[in-house]
Amino acid sequence: MKLAMISTASAALPALAVLIIANFMGYAIVGANGILSWGDYRRLKAERSVELAALEEEKTLLSHRSELLDPRRADPDLAEEMVRNELGLIRPDEVIIAIDK
Repeated sequence: MKLAMISTASAALPALAVLIIANFMGYAIVGANGILSWGDYRRLKAERSVELAALEEEKTLLSHRSELLDPRRADPDLAEEMVRNELGLIRPDEVIIAIDK
């Protein structure tokens, strides 16, 4: 009787260890950060790279526009356009044509 109890207890610990290791391996393969989620990470990285490029382009445009609005050397045409647009001083029959320099 005592011998059967010892062998059951001694077999339970390795079985429990195997179950714990199998659980960790399962999460390593199919978990949120597992091997199978690497494809999603690559796809998300590609999407974010495209979004980053668009945001950097927008940042460049806004930086250029803010330089044009610098009070020490503001572009008078841009300042007039923005003031008239914000204050509603553009008449419906007027057409604003932007001229690139």
